[in-house]
Amino acid sequence: MAARQRPVDCNGTMLKGMSRVRWHELTHAYGSAEEVPGRLSRVAWGDALTSASALSDLGLWLGELSVFDATAEAVPFLWDLAVTDSVASRSGVIQLLMTILEQANPPRLDVQYAAHQAVCDGRGLADRLAGDGDPDVQAAAQDLMAAIDNHACEVCRPA
Repeated sequence: MAARQRPVDCNGTMLKGMSRVRWHELTHAYGSAEEVPGRLSRVAWGDALTSASALSDLGLWLGELSVFDATAEAVPFLWDLAVTDSVASRSGVIQLLMTILEQANPPRLDVQYAAHQAVCDGRGLADRLAGDGDPDVQAAAQDLMAAIDNHACEVCRPA
């Protein structure tokens, strides 16, 4: 299943549309992705400790071991989180996007392509974040921009 293409809405509607994703039909590294929306919500609205814990789970589920169909669906929501100032762990979200982009061990090549493209589609947002007032966000965004600009895995490289 390819990631759906949707613009990131930065006007106070963080995680809009998340309930329309059929998470229970998707998988992550440890099985059903039905708990992904709850973790995304905890990153969005939790305090620093809650947000970091939920982000750690998402990292394990969506990007550390491989990318999965849930990864491709989650990336637009990760971009939502990255650009929202009230999110406690924005630099960690950006680092997770980088982990997803660097992942090259998918169960399916179409899933890897969809996940990578979803990250690359946010290049303009990374550029904006590179000028953020938070130095950790700036640094993570600059690293992600460089990774996007130099991304040439075998799956994404034009034939």
